[in-house]
Amino acid sequence: MSGDLVEILDGNTFVVCDERGDIEASSVNATGLFSSDTRFLSRWVLTVNGERLTALSTDDLQYFETRFFLVPGTSTVYIDAKLSVIRQRAVGSGFHEELTVLNHDIKPLDVIVRVDADSDFADLFEVKEARAKSGAYVRRVDGDRLVLGYERETFRRETWIEATAPAALDERGLTFTVHVEPHGEWTTDLHVITAVTGFGVRLDRTKYERHAKRAHPNMVRSLEKWVGDAPRLECDWTSLKTTYQRSLIDLAALRFEPVAMPGQSLPAAGLPWFMTMFGRDSIVTSLQALPFTPELAATTLRALAQRQGTRVDGFREEEPGRILHEMRFGEMTAFEERPQSPYYGTADATPLFVVLLDEYERWTGDLRLVRELEYEARAALRWIDEFADRLGNGYVSYQRSNEQSGLENQSWKDSWDSISYHDGSLPGFPRATCELQGYAYDARMRAARLARLVWRDPAFADHLEKQAAALKRRFNRDFWVREGEFFAIALDSDGRKVDSLSSNIGHLLWSGIVDKSKAQAIVNHLMGPRLFSGWGVRTLAEGEGRFNPIGYHVGTVWPFDNAIIAWGLRRYGFKQEAARIAAAMLDAADFFAGRLPEAFGGYRREVTKYPVRYPTSCSPQAWSTGTPLLLLRTMLGLEPLGDNLVVDPVLPMGIGRVELLDIPGRWGRIDAFGRGMVDKRKKSLTHEELGILGEYKGLKTK
Repeated sequence: MSGDLVEILDGNTFVVCDERGDIEASSVNATGLFSSDTRFLSRWVLTVNGERLTALSTDDLQYFETRFFLVPGTSTVYIDAKLSVIRQRAVGSGFHEELTVLNHDIKPLDVIVRVDADSDFADLFEVKEARAKSGAYVRRVDGDRLVLGYERETFRRETWIEATAPAALDERGLTFTVHVEPHGEWTTDLHVITAVTGFGVRLDRTKYERHAKRAHPNMVRSLEKWVGDAPRLECDWTSLKTTYQRSLIDLAALRFEPVAMPGQSLPAAGLPWFMTMFGRDSIVTSLQALPFTPELAATTLRALAQRQGTRVDGFREEEPGRILHEMRFGEMTAFEERPQSPYYGTADATPLFVVLLDEYERWTGDLRLVRELEYEARAALRWIDEFADRLGNGYVSYQRSNEQSGLENQSWKDSWDSISYHDGSLPGFPRATCELQGYAYDARMRAARLARLVWRDPAFADHLEKQAAALKRRFNRDFWVREGEFFAIALDSDGRKVDSLSSNIGHLLWSGIVDKSKAQAIVNHLMGPRLFSGWGVRTLAEGEGRFNPIGYHVGTVWPFDNAIIAWGLRRYGFKQEAARIAAAMLDAADFFAGRLPEAFGGYRREVTKYPVRYPTSCSPQAWSTGTPLLLLRTMLGLEPLGDNLVVDPVLPMGIGRVELLDIPGRWGRIDAFGRGMVDKRKKSLTHEELGILGEYKGLKTK
């Protein structure tokens, strides 16, 4: 395979191909056409006269549409081609590809154009694993359509391939005999439709074909409306505008329509492995996007409430009131070879569900949704009390019940080695990570507000506030590492402090669980050289036993993590430090063409000119896509207060003017303004100088 991978997506359907537009799935790449957690094409290779093509350039027209410019031959030395090929591909219910052959010669052209097609119908979990399939494959020519199929009992997937130009079809692809006049062109449209059955769904060719034809114009209109409805950003920092626009478009690309909720959308977690609903990721992204697209939060809350746990099921780690971790629709899930139908093995999504419900109401004033989800919110709070306290010590902790395929760490740092002592050794289970206690505290405080305001239950509100106050007192005693003046990343099963210094302490500021007397020490650590790399706060501090600047959760920099930390710094009044983190993140975004990845290396800024890529990070990834949005909120100091929006800008030096126009909320639409200080003695400024102060506050209602 040549060159970089190209990704084209729409909701939970996406294509990963090479720079020629070809798909050649193998054990070393994850190319293919994917939908509903299944690979519907594992081979899609274009040849002209039996010869592969070379890419000249690739145009990303929209997140769902790409154009490839190709010439025959694979030599490294360019030959003056008399023929070129353009492939224009748009994703939607499979994909549509317009294939054009151009003759640049003064003579007529006769060529054989071939498209080889095949599918392994691999479950997304199987793409990374060598695993034999249990069902049967079908390949047949059905009139003018090539059908690739797979069946296992009632589970059935099909790929339909058609062309508008006459073609010779066989079970391995399509062949076109092409004649092109001098300086003329030949064109055909190729339609690849993904068809799903199982779980009571039956194939309906008319429905699928009708939907596929409408997909492209509908996506164009949807994107235009999405961008048009979002607040407009005007600023002096050009790269900030680029990053903001990239975030809006990527967030649009990651939207998908949940089952039984037509016309509504919520964010999938990320491409390529997580194009589905994830409880924690969808909640965090909805929180980040609230000032920009509040409708995501409403759909996320309803969709998660529909699938809230109702029973004890050890295989899926389901418990009454628990919010799901992940939902999948592939073969392995259907036959219970994987538990994601859905899987509930996370300890943070449940309190964060309550946090999002309250924050959504604060922004939108939508009391109806809060009333609608009162039962689910109370069930989530009961889960925190009755199931999450696995050691009976009043702290949220976790231990998987599914030893085969359950997650070991059920916090946001969910890799196996993410929770460790200072010396690098690993604690036993259950584990109570510090940020989970902050989330539980925040959920209770926010639910108390809703209980008084909406549910008309002051006694319940009093109970929640007493619980929260008691938790805060115990937490500040039990998790505090006196020698280092920071909070331990966790308590182990014996109640001992897991004493490594980590970015988790920034989440504690966001939740409000930190005593004010301890806040300055926490900020000193977050902004000190062990945690702050210059590009952002690392997940684990330099000097810890497992620190690795390119370790997934043990030293890399996660943009979403930094945005939450910046939000927490603002909550405790550390506005300049929040702006410093925002500046570092937005500087890093420049090196990723405005698209922050899931994670990047935690090397010190002085030893690298640019942030070092983490090799397998998702891009786009939902909560990284939402990071610039939350950073804008943080820099401008946007906070709802009753029916008003408070604007308290503190911007990095050199950022200049920032205007965020038409911010939606319970107030209607509001404009916010801010300006950073400028050092007139210097011709150029770096954000490392960080003389950070807002010159004025601006607020305009409409």
